[in-house]
Amino acid sequence: MKQENTKDNAKDNADEGKAKVAAAEQTPTILVTEDDRNMRDLIIAVLSESAMKFKVASAENAHEAMDFLENNDAAVVLTDLRMPGADGLDLLKFVKTRDAQIQVVMITGYGSVESAVAALKEGAYDYVQKPFDTVKLLGVVEKALAFYLLSTENQRLRQQRRAYQESGEIIGQSQAKELVDRLIDAAATYDSSVLIFGESGSGKELVARQIHQRGKRRDKAFVAINCAAIPENLIESELFGFRKGAFTGAERNKLGLFEVADGGTLFLDEINNAPMALQAKLLRVLQDGSFYPTGAIDPIHVDVRVLAASNRQIPDLMEKGLFREDLFYRLSVMEISVPPLRERREDIALLTYYFLNKHASRLDKHISGVSTAVLGTLMRYDWPGNVRELENVIQRMIILSETAHIDADVLPPRLTEQKDPRGRALDYLPPQSLDEVEAYFIRKTLRETNGDRALAAEILGIDKSTLWRKVKRYGIEE
Repeated sequence: MKQENTKDNAKDNADEGKAKVAAAEQTPTILVTEDDRNMRDLIIAVLSESAMKFKVASAENAHEAMDFLENNDAAVVLTDLRMPGADGLDLLKFVKTRDAQIQVVMITGYGSVESAVAALKEGAYDYVQKPFDTVKLLGVVEKALAFYLLSTENQRLRQQRRAYQESGEIIGQSQAKELVDRLIDAAATYDSSVLIFGESGSGKELVARQIHQRGKRRDKAFVAINCAAIPENLIESELFGFRKGAFTGAERNKLGLFEVADGGTLFLDEINNAPMALQAKLLRVLQDGSFYPTGAIDPIHVDVRVLAASNRQIPDLMEKGLFREDLFYRLSVMEISVPPLRERREDIALLTYYFLNKHASRLDKHISGVSTAVLGTLMRYDWPGNVRELENVIQRMIILSETAHIDADVLPPRLTEQKDPRGRALDYLPPQSLDEVEAYFIRKTLRETNGDRALAAEILGIDKSTLWRKVKRYGIEE
């Protein structure tokens, strides 16, 4: 196997060294497979005239090309159709079973055009007939490469969108959400420890991920561990690892999560459940960035940003002697309190439609919205399980709904049976006309949607033009 050099377009860049490294990692490869050495050299020479940036690899036969593709990536395979042993069609089938995005261009003689057409039906991008025009050959290869680059870019964008949907920005427009967002920006700017408070399901890990994503460590690992989910006798091994022979059953070295997260961020969820012995070791790592794996003689040094979260107020635990004060002060360089969902009810409608769009397509259900009665129930419920509970309820309703518009018949019983001990504003209003009641609900809905008329109309069950007329009729100021 021989790797050939081709022409790369120079690009101006302030940091030329880094740019070249990045470009080398992303430069696509064209694999030329041709048993005739003179023809192979001619094709490589033709490709060197391209203005596009790529590398060229060459193979003398289909089997050699297959060996190359088993260990290397390629964007385009340019292959002769007729070769001794396995031919170009065999190579095409091999390529498509490994990576359907790789584009294959066939080179064929006059007598094998029918085979080239068959290759197109099998998924080849195009074919060039011998004796070929060099300009035409280069044009076909460049088009195949452009098609590959477009295809892979679309795939990357789809994966990026999917990742964003799973762990993207915190959803909401409430003042409470905006305050948390500002604190996340501040925490991301400085590489210090952060302690995140909030009830279970309120989104503490999402806050931690956003701090990581917006900070300078965004390209490194984000590693999360729940301190309450791992038995006390195992959690030290999970965090700090151990060496072979350290104890019975330690048959190999084990990397701890601090080593896995080196250079990145380690998120310690429910830190309030960490045993006192573990707290002492955590304090040392925060102080000097080193620790001893179980059974190790020499310390391990790491560069890790530690973010921690608690669903209980740690000062209360400190008073009871259950949490070290020195560790608390090390962790809480900055504190972020995540409000429960019941304290940001104005975000419930937005979250409802976000989760509706997110899960309806995944579950292959055609759901366009929820009824006014359903949304009203969701906004009145206190959500002890917070955002996590809301998401689960939305998924349940999508699964159970048999219509495109979710109605109250699929609401969980606990939501419809909730007895709210607190009075509602409407309970204190004297008897009024229907117009006055309607105006009241329009004002309330516009206020809770921050003036978003489209969303307010959806909640009220009317179209936007009707809402516009009613706003004007009742003289409602937004």
